Parts: sequence; C-alpha cells; structure tokens
Amino acid sequence: MMFDMLAFFFGDLLTPGKIISRFGLIFPIAFIISLLATPICRKVALRLHVVDYPDDDVKTHAEPTAYLGGIGMLMGLMAGLLVGFFLLFKYRGENPKMLQSSILGFAGRYPDWLILVGIGFGAALACIVGILDDLLDISPGQKFIGQAIAAAVLIGVGVRPNLTQLFGFIGVPLDPTWNFILGVPVVLFFIFGATNSLNLLDGLDGLCAGVTAIITTAFMLLALMLATWGHSPVGDPVRLILCLAMMGAALGFLPMNRHPARIFMGDAGSMLLGFVAGTLMLLFAEQFGRWTVASIIIFGLPILDTAVALVRRLLNKRPLFKSDRGHIYDQLMDRGLSLKRTVGICYLMAGIFALIGLAVSIIRFRYSVVVFLIMFAISALMVRRYGLLRMPAKSGDSK
Repeated sequence: MMFDMLAFFFGDLLTPGKIISRFGLIFPIAFIISLLATPICRKVALRLHVVDYPDDDVKTHAEPTAYLGGIGMLMGLMAGLLVGFFLLFKYRGENPKMLQSSILGFAGRYPDWLILVGIGFGAALACIVGILDDLLDISPGQKFIGQAIAAAVLIGVGVRPNLTQLFGFIGVPLDPTWNFILGVPVVLFFIFGATNSLNLLDGLDGLCAGVTAIITTAFMLLALMLATWGHSPVGDPVRLILCLAMMGAALGFLPMNRHPARIFMGDAGSMLLGFVAGTLMLLFAEQFGRWTVASIIIFGLPILDTAVALVRRLLNKRPLFKSDRGHIYDQLMDRGLSLKRTVGICYLMAGIFALIGLAVSIIRFRYSVVVFLIMFAISALMVRRYGLLRMPAKSGDSK
C-alpha cells in the first residue's frame, strides 16, 4: 500500500517488494548479531576496566559506563555484509545479464563483491583506530592517518566519485585521469568529514546511534529508489546491502545505549558509523548529481553540528579539537531541556533533513543545488537567531 502511494518515487524495472525480498534478510541478521554482541562487549569492557568516567562538565553521565559498544556494531555490520556477499552470487545466477554487467563494476572495472570486501575492510580499520583512541588516547594526527588508510582502501576498490557530470554542468570536459586525481581528495574529505562529524555528535545517550539509524534509513530509501530504476547493476546492490547492514547494526546497539546508557559506542563506534556514512555518500556519487546532493542533505544534522562547533571555537579563539559543552545538543540541555527531550529534538531534526533530502532526489540537479544553498542559508540564520555561536561561560576539555 505504501509503495503504491509512492509509485512516482520508484521505477518499474524492479519492484521495491522484489528488491526487499532479495536483500531483506540482511537487516534482521545484522540487528540480531549487534543486539547479542553488545552486552558481551559490555561485560568484556567492565572486566578490563575500559570505562568512561564522568567529569561533571563535558561527560555528565551519572556513573562510569562501559566502552567498546562499537565492536558490537562492527560485528553486526560484518554479519550483514557477509550475508549480502552470498546473496549477490545467489541472485546473479538467476540473471546472466547482471553477471555480465557486474564484471565491469563500479568506476569501470570493479565487481560488486570486491567493493563489499573493501568496504568491510575499511570499516574494520576505522573501528580499530577508534579502539586505539578509546584505549590509548591517540593524537588527532594519528587518527587522521588511520582514517586516511581506511579511505585509501575505498579508493583501491573503486569507490570514488565520478566528477564528469559535475564538470560537464559547468561546461568543462574531464578526462578519466583527472577524474581520478580530483576524486582522491574528495574521498578523503567525505571520510574525514563524516567520521569526525559523527564522533562529535556522540555526546548523549542514544543520540549518535539513533541519528545514524535515521540517516541510514533515508539512505536505504534513496538506494531502493535508484535500484528500481536500474541506476547501476553494481552500485545498486552494494548501496542496498550496506544500508541494510548498517541499519541493523545501529538499531541492535541502541537498546543498551538509550538513556540511561549501559554502554557507550566510544570512538570505535562513532568512527565506524562515520566511515560507513561517508562511504554511502561516495557511493551515491557514482554519477555525481542530485543523488549526491540528496545524500549530503540527509546527513545534514551531523554537518550542522560540526560546523557550529568549529565556527564557534574559531570565533572565540578556542582550540578546534578540544571538546566543550557548546554543541547543539549541549546548548539545548543547558537551556533547560531534559536529555530525553533533547535527543528527541535531534531525532526530529535528523528526520526533517532526511525528508528534504529524499524530496530533493526527484528534482533536477540544478534545482537540488539551489535547495542545498537555501537550506545552508536558513541553517545559518537559525544558528545566529538562537545564539549557538556563543561560547558557554564554562568550557571543559576532554579527549
């Protein structure tokens, strides 16, 4: 019934129901594995004394709380990707044309199964970097190096933007060599930006995991729409598999992370989620256009919170990489809202960005850029209107 109402949103090459019947098993598997693995990670963290202690400033939770929740999500994600890996070959045998097209692969020569392996390997690297930060408090430079290595894995399996259409829009031809050269810094920018945005958003019980679940659900709907039109024989299944696996992993972790949280995801979790979100936005840039703009808008809340944090610190001459209680969610709580209500408002904001992003995906590229610029202007006006760039009187440091 819902799909009939949204018929204009989907194509007729494959029905949404058929696509879900093919790949739908990925979500419950990832969810169950994450749900079961998370309490085990909590027990291990408590036994090894890997806990986060409150400081009554930036870290305001009531008692020491276990870390390592990111490992539980990684296990759920990997289980989902593994199921997706086998489903690719199962349905490819039913469709010889899909096999022939998949040999060409994403970015011209990379098969879908290799892309999934590369994404899984990169996600594990991002999570390991986060674990090292949780345990050893490594420097920002060391974290950036780790994230760059994870991004390099994506580049190695062909996950990079196709900028030909973007340059064609401004009347500049772009040959394959320059498309690759210019694509590398774009990959690094998306991975660095998304990873550190979600790391900054991980400040309240259930906030980062819940917002990521909303964002990934919207990504899944966008991927589903593209798949019904047969947008890409390689990119379509990869996007769907990754979205379903990440949705299940994040939602499986959320029950133990919602207030009062019994486990935190730590940097291991936020870097994992950020890497996957950045990868998905790059996958939507297989043909740079309105799909890419839509995915960036869907990711709007983490972008807005990060921009507010960095601009606020810059204007107030504070260190850019020192934590404080000036994030959007902190400022909402400092103005008297409860933690649950603050998280709920952030969920609502994430949902609004997601809906606008999905709406943008059905309009022409030039208009999607206009919508993006309008949203940027409105966000800037709201930030100024509510004084979100003012530094709190007290600002603690952590990490």
